[in-house]
Amino acid sequence: MLAELELKAVVPDPEALRARLRRAGAIPGFRGRMTDRRYDRAGDLAARDEVLRIRTYHHPNGSTAAERLLGALGYAPVHLIERDVEIYRVEEATVRLERYPEMDSLVEVEGDPDTIERAIVVSGIPRGDFTPEALSEFVRRYEARTGTPARLSAEGAAW
Repeated sequence: MLAELELKAVVPDPEALRARLRRAGAIPGFRGRMTDRRYDRAGDLAARDEVLRIRTYHHPNGSTAAERLLGALGYAPVHLIERDVEIYRVEEATVRLERYPEMDSLVEVEGDPDTIERAIVVSGIPRGDFTPEALSEFVRRYEARTGTPARLSAEGAAW
């Protein structure tokens, strides 16, 4: 099983982060809507604590056939996360700025430990603000701080 090495932090100023990344020579990649849909078939996967996730990058020209294929196999969406993303390459690390319909903007840094640490320095966000916690923890803190439910999809679904 693959282990993801990633850290996340709240981004207090997305424009300042973009500027720091550009000054550091970060290579811009995909920019647009990214969705994660989790699927299950009558709870089979949930019962085994497994996940079938399809991540889709929505380019301006349309969608993909993955959803129809999974439906034909009997899977139905059980969870949706949508966000606008900007992906940058900083050395060998991937830096993804994420903007949700109603929640804090986040930055996620992925790579090996050394490249993650160098990318965090470039971000200008204090190292102590980064955590390996799941998105659900950021949602919980946002809701506790604001008293407002987080919205992680344009369809209006709350966490």
